[in-house]
Amino acid sequence: MDNAMDRPLAGILLRLLSGLLFTGMMVCVKAVSVEVPLGQTVFFRSAFALLPIVLFMTWRREFPGALVTRRPLGHLVRSGLGAAAMFASFAAVARLPVAEATLLAQLSPVAMAVAGVLLLGERFSLHRAAALALVLCGVAVLVVPDLQGARPDGRLLGYALGILAALLTAGALVTVRRISRTETAASIAFYFVLVTALAGLATLPLGWVPVSGSTLWLLVLSGLFGGAAHICMTLALRYAEVSRLAPFEYVALIWPVLADLWIFGLPLSASFLLALPLVLGGAVLAAFEGRLRRRLRR
Repeated sequence: MDNAMDRPLAGILLRLLSGLLFTGMMVCVKAVSVEVPLGQTVFFRSAFALLPIVLFMTWRREFPGALVTRRPLGHLVRSGLGAAAMFASFAAVARLPVAEATLLAQLSPVAMAVAGVLLLGERFSLHRAAALALVLCGVAVLVVPDLQGARPDGRLLGYALGILAALLTAGALVTVRRISRTETAASIAFYFVLVTALAGLATLPLGWVPVSGSTLWLLVLSGLFGGAAHICMTLALRYAEVSRLAPFEYVALIWPVLADLWIFGLPLSASFLLALPLVLGGAVLAAFEGRLRRRLRR
């Protein structure tokens, strides 16, 4: 990373801001989940996310030039996996506290590391094994207490959807790793939200509901927050290494916890508090692998 882009403080602040914006998006989604169908929520979130993304691309003088692509199939695969992950994630947050749904999303970096071994031929290191073990223990601590007496439409289904969303996100990120050699971050983000909006729109025949007032504003804000969060995360990764940002995953989870306590009045479960350091520890360990490998090469 060159000196012009090595701005760790800016990267850290942007990562924290992206966590706050992402939490705002999840709060909006959960607030409308009872009355608005899932596909309709996905459509609004994706359609209105296009606005900040296009404005950002225009500011950087990348619109529409950056949309030219040599990997249309790669974009389709990445966007399809990302769209499926969004559906699963929003279905999970409708059934779980925001903090628990956000914690399950932290499975993605570890799942991505394992996918790199299986799909990209990367080495299965001790770091990856330890990260996987920590995450699996954390998931077990979170889920096992609810296994007895859980109903199919309750928390257990929410956990399953949250884990599925994390796995699909990992698959999407592996695809991003492949196509980013020739495609810009702006084009990857644009096509993702476009395809996801179309996927949400495809659910219109299944039945949407009229929305107005506060519900409409929450749907619009979910898109604006989501698009802005993606921009902040993109810039954070531009200014600082993943391993340098990884410890701040702990700080970013403060916002979902506060949202559950102050907005939805949901107490923190003992299983969540026990699973928190295990899952985030695994995610941080997986992120630090790249830095350790570079140090060993020196």
